[in-house]
Amino acid sequence: MPELRVPGATLYYETRGSGPVLLMIPGGGGDAGTFDVVGPRLADRFTVVAVDPRGKSRSVEDEPGADQRVEVHADDMRRLLDEVSPDRPAQVFGSSSGAIIALELLARHPERVRRVVAHEPPVLGLLPDADRWRAAFAGVVDAFRRDGLPAAMAELGAAAGQEDDDPDGREVADGEPAPETVERYRRTAANMPQFLERELRGFSGHLPDLDALAARADRLVPAYGRASRGLLLARPAEVLAERFGTAAVEFPGGHVGLSTHPARFAEVLGRTLAGTGAASAG
Repeated sequence: MPELRVPGATLYYETRGSGPVLLMIPGGGGDAGTFDVVGPRLADRFTVVAVDPRGKSRSVEDEPGADQRVEVHADDMRRLLDEVSPDRPAQVFGSSSGAIIALELLARHPERVRRVVAHEPPVLGLLPDADRWRAAFAGVVDAFRRDGLPAAMAELGAAAGQEDDDPDGREVADGEPAPETVERYRRTAANMPQFLERELRGFSGHLPDLDALAARADRLVPAYGRASRGLLLARPAEVLAERFGTAAVEFPGGHVGLSTHPARFAEVLGRTLAGTGAASAG
């Protein structure tokens, strides 16, 4: 698979399909494998480019251990787009912390972006009670350092709130996961220490240039999962939509809807990128 040298790191990425480029940026401990199910469903219309962000999985940093900065990741994505779509702007999808990177990419490098779909970016600074949630996320990091990953995820789940009881119905059946899925889970688990210790507070505390985003609001699609409507991780997308006078798009499922509802998620994303999506997943 191809790699790209960027300042301080080597990025691993995967491509599939043909047509205009759709860059997909994962969140949390995710990597390019996050899009293994959704990506092929869009590859008939796009060259789908999925990336391991620096320091995750197969994207190796020259000097591991430093805190991560949103601006650096956005510049990484700009360099990747220069490589895979040098002649025209690309569509960009980001989820969770990947959506924060996508927002920064649009603010800093608008010439490289045709449209950004930002799915549940946890930009806490957009919220009137931001200090409360910054403290809660700091508590997640403390729980990880004190008691390990399960305690941290329980703390994060408590802060995020209880999603609806799957109003869309799961598409992913229970049972023995495929070997490639097991390997993706292993990589995600290995990435979580970096995410929790070196990204969570810095990324969620980052506020993109809102004036720059306002000037490009016609290229920004805030989005959230139907199951997480009104909860913490959906609220920043709702605020962005209200602030810029646009309609937020509802996707199936909740914060990880692209994994639990991949077929319908891909359908809504395809409509949205084509400019025909409604503000609903249904």
